[in-house]
Amino acid sequence: MVRTQILLTEDLHRDLKLWANDLGISLSEAVRRCVSERLLEERGVGDVDARRRNAASVIGKYAESGPSDTARLHDEALAEAYAE
Repeated sequence: MVRTQILLTEDLHRDLKLWANDLGISLSEAVRRCVSERLLEERGVGDVDARRRNAASVIGKYAESGPSDTARLHDEALAEAYAE
């Protein structure tokens, strides 16, 4: 780990300490969790529920007319989609 010094407002420091105490974790761990969650959100990864909602939102959205072999040939379809 890398030691880092940050400045927080008094209100933010108090709220973060209370939250960390409620979870039984250190203030440092609370800061790490907040930063990690924010970075995941920025990258579009988000929490598990958000990822499930995002995945569910595209079900059937790009349906082709008629039957498709994609379910049976998914490996080939992925290889073709990610080919450079």
